[in-house]
Amino acid sequence: MDHIIQFDRQVFLIINGMHSPFFDFLMFWLSDKFIWIPLYAVLLFLMIRQSPARWWLILISIALLVTITDQVSVKAFKDVFLRLRPCHEPLLEGMVRILNEHCGGKYGFVSSHATNTFGMAVFSGLMLKKRFGWVLPALLVWAGIISYSRIYLGVHYPGDVLAGGAVGALIGWAVFRLYRLADTGVQGKSHRSIH
Repeated sequence: MDHIIQFDRQVFLIINGMHSPFFDFLMFWLSDKFIWIPLYAVLLFLMIRQSPARWWLILISIALLVTITDQVSVKAFKDVFLRLRPCHEPLLEGMVRILNEHCGGKYGFVSSHATNTFGMAVFSGLMLKKRFGWVLPALLVWAGIISYSRIYLGVHYPGDVLAGGAVGALIGWAVFRLYRLADTGVQGKSHRSIH
C-alpha cells in the first residue's frame, strides 16, 4: 500500500508541477461547478424532451443522483479514510502549487468533483444514448478533464479522482437502472388502468 501512496504522490507532483498562465486560468475555470449550469440545463432539457411524460421521474432521479454522489463522497469516503488533500499534507509542504489560495476541506479521498461529474456523465449519457450515441463518451471526457483539473490545481491526488470517478460512474449507472425500473413500473400501471 505504501508503494501505491508513494506512486500517487509522485504522479501528483508531476501533474501539479506542469503549469502555464493559460492552463492556470483554464483549469481554475473548468473546476468551477457553477460554470457548468448551462450544460446541466441542456442535458435536462434533452432528457425531458425525449420523455416528456416522465419529467417528474427524471427530476427525482437527478435529485437522487446528486444527493447520493455528494453524500457518499463525503460520508462514506472522506470522513472514513481521512486522507489529507495534497495541499494540506505536511510532507508536501512547499512542493504543492495552489492557485488563488484555494485548497478546500481538509480531506480529499475521494474527489467530490470526480464523483459528481462522473455520476452525472454516466446517468445523462445512458439516458440520452438512444438518440445521441456520442453523448456518453463526450461526457466521460468532460468528467475526466474536470477531474484532471483537480490534480492540476493541487487539491487532489490522482487516486482521489480515479476512485471518485469510479464511485460516481457506479452511482450514475445504479440511478439509471432505478429510473428504468421505476419507468417500467409506471408504464405497467398506466397500461393496466387503460384496460
